[in-house]
Amino acid sequence: MAWPQVDPRVATPVAIDQRAADNLRFIRETMERSSVFTSLPGRGTIAIGATALVAAWIASRQGRPEAWLAVWLAEACVAVTIATFTTARKIRSAPTATSLRPLRNFTLGLAPPFLAGAALTVALCWEQATWAVPGVWLLLYGCGIATGGAFSVRMVPVMGACFMVLGCVALITPAQWRDIILAAGFGGLHLLFGTIVTRRYGG
Repeated sequence: MAWPQVDPRVATPVAIDQRAADNLRFIRETMERSSVFTSLPGRGTIAIGATALVAAWIASRQGRPEAWLAVWLAEACVAVTIATFTTARKIRSAPTATSLRPLRNFTLGLAPPFLAGAALTVALCWEQATWAVPGVWLLLYGCGIATGGAFSVRMVPVMGACFMVLGCVALITPAQWRDIILAAGFGGLHLLFGTIVTRRYGG
């Protein structure tokens, strides 16, 4: 009787230690991807929301579009400074070494919408259509948050979606409401989600 032939196409069993190493690598990469938002500072996000409320109050009292725009551009610089400082501080104070790859991926996700927003702001101001600027800012900021945090916790895309909804509202409401809507977005949403991050993931 002939012995059964072993099919050479049958895959060789994978060693247990190799499979365990692959599983650990997958878990580590998944945790790194999901740590994007928790690496960001909750208290810094709250501070950005607070300064945005102040900026909205000051901007609402400007009579010229140029002055109004200058106030919000100054607020953008303040927000970037706060985010940079508090993020670096949180990374340094982490009890364990924090991977910079998730933060880098989040930043790369934010960059294209931010650049598009800057270009559209120039174009809209050139055409004297500043009424559309708040909607464009909120929409593109929301897109950046949603795409940058695609592999983070569910809270991040939800935050981005909220900004996008406000952006759509800003495009169909009277121009007199622009500072109220900007205050609700850059002020209120940052305060809300910053508080959630601080309570769940630390400052």
